[in-house]
Amino acid sequence: MLQKQDIELLKKALTFWNKLNAAEQNQILNNTHSVRYERGYNVHGGDNDCIGVLIVKSGELRTYILSEDGREVTLYRLTKGNLCILSASCILKNITFDVHIDAESASEILLINSAVFSGIISQNIYAENFSNKVAVDRFSDVMWAMEQILFMRFDKRLAIFLLDEIAKQGNDSIYLTHEQIAKYMGSAREVVSRMLKYFSDEGIVELFRGGVKILDKTKLRSYT
Repeated sequence: MLQKQDIELLKKALTFWNKLNAAEQNQILNNTHSVRYERGYNVHGGDNDCIGVLIVKSGELRTYILSEDGREVTLYRLTKGNLCILSASCILKNITFDVHIDAESASEILLINSAVFSGIISQNIYAENFSNKVAVDRFSDVMWAMEQILFMRFDKRLAIFLLDEIAKQGNDSIYLTHEQIAKYMGSAREVVSRMLKYFSDEGIVELFRGGVKILDKTKLRSYT
């Protein structure tokens, strides 16, 4: 059974909630449950395909695609309050690529049954419009990630990534290994290490075991 705070989060995330009739609202409430995923758990992809619509209560999820040689390319990350509809890709038409979602940390999630959500989309124009908008917004994130990888210099990409991380965390220290940064950026660890070493030599960052500390934000921004 959903807790009061779960219901409030559900109503906030589903901005079309007031456009649903009582039966539709109860249908969603009765087919949404809270789940917990431990760090590293594959939430979506492979055997866990089309599990339903995800709303993040706490923690962080990472959405990525896999290349033929097994390299991961991060598309975007989801934090508290974010909603993911690609985890219910079976209800979206013309989705032709496989998306994987992992729990980056222990995460609490509200999970809406995909069949129920699909039925409401087919009956309610507001729910359909919402779903289309969320999908378009996420594909914009995907295109941004692809544009960075294909067309942007790596020093600029890394500078943007580091600035985004400290803004998100509210801390000048980023507790990610070179391997993790490479995974998020869809690059090789060696490339990340070389560029971080260059930034370190320039006095922009300080490298420590398991992380990076930003020393000169102004100079780092000059690369963006």
